[in-house]
Amino acid sequence: MAFGYILLVVFIALGVPLAVNLDQRATLELETEALIQAQGIAAAIGAENMELRNRDELERIVTRSASQVGGRVIVVDATGILVADSAGAQSLGDNYANGARPEVDAALSGRPDSQIRFSEELSTDLLATGVPIQDEGFLVGAVRITKPMSDVRSQTRRATLGLFVVALAGLGAGLLLAWALASSFARPLRRLADASERLGAGDLSARSERLGGAEEIEQLGRSFDQMADRVERTVLAQREFVANASHQLRTPLTGMKLRLESALDEIRDPDVRKQLEAADREVDRLAEIVDRLLLMARQIEEGQPTSVDLGDAVARAVARWEERATRQGASLLARGEGGDAQANPADVDQILDNLLDNAIAYAPGEIVLETASEDGHLVVAVQDRGPGIPSEEREHVTDRFYRGRGAPSGGSGLGLAIARELAEKWGGSLEVCSPEAGTRIELRLRAARP
Repeated sequence: MAFGYILLVVFIALGVPLAVNLDQRATLELETEALIQAQGIAAAIGAENMELRNRDELERIVTRSASQVGGRVIVVDATGILVADSAGAQSLGDNYANGARPEVDAALSGRPDSQIRFSEELSTDLLATGVPIQDEGFLVGAVRITKPMSDVRSQTRRATLGLFVVALAGLGAGLLLAWALASSFARPLRRLADASERLGAGDLSARSERLGGAEEIEQLGRSFDQMADRVERTVLAQREFVANASHQLRTPLTGMKLRLESALDEIRDPDVRKQLEAADREVDRLAEIVDRLLLMARQIEEGQPTSVDLGDAVARAVARWEERATRQGASLLARGEGGDAQANPADVDQILDNLLDNAIAYAPGEIVLETASEDGHLVVAVQDRGPGIPSEEREHVTDRFYRGRGAPSGGSGLGLAIARELAEKWGGSLEVCSPEAGTRIELRLRAARP
């Protein structure tokens, strides 16, 4: 009886981690598949199909994608408003960024996310996956896929039941052959149990290797190692995708750059030269985007937080806009001390570009960029001496597509909205203040941890 209890403990120690790992593996594979499918749908939609005039094409893409992925597909715009739904048009216009759907909120902040939660309407668990729709770094919306977890749960239950049936059968056989096989079974099973527990705890390198003992135990160890290999590849593939894709783009971009420079040296036609110079600038911009992706992948791999020196960011902004400000009759003045804030340098550069673009265009004159530290936050303020913003319009100027009554023609109403969204992406804020004269817009970001 004592040996029977030992065998029972061994089988439980082996079966429970395997069952847990099986469930985790099945869930992880479904989440990975859903993320890849959602990213493919987001890429197929792009920024163009998010425009109002292309909503019919957007509906066709969503309907077709829903049948392919075997779930419900919805698309929201950058503010969380539902613009397309494979389940029908009855919910169009609803706000999905209301906190009840964390995956939508995460996607609208620029971060793919998956959530498993219970649906009272369907009486089953659902896997909800949200990914952002972006165009050259700009967030234009999000895609969400929902799939029932019933099939995965059913397969896991059957596999778990089968696993415990095998364990019980092994226990019976072990009782019959207890004295003869106790030594050969105990050691390899303990090694396999240890490997499965380490894998369940997050050690992706855990393998059973050669267990020794009976052929059946060896086969079980090989099956476990094959499962562990697939789990490890699935997790690492997500980390490597961004880095590999960005790295592979650098070679053709370098070739394009060299060809354009060679053509510029030889061309004499001013119109053709102008077009080639524009293409050369676009290649430079694309190369910069690729460099940002590589930096982001490296930071994710190393687990480093993203930070930016606001003093350096202000200096870069002044250098970029000083010439245009002079042409428009404006002057740029930077003052204050910088500091490291929690944000991506590219996002801060874009925020400052949008703020200075507005200030130079609408309020030529002296424009001050001031940096300061307040209550654990770093602040960059852009203040002009223009006509200011009426109080009734001040709370709306950061809304998408909002145009004030006195705004000149030609703008899109997106600059301040994009700046606000980028600030909120990093847990910061963009505030429109009311000084005695002109307009003051403050960017607040969390101070980076030392």
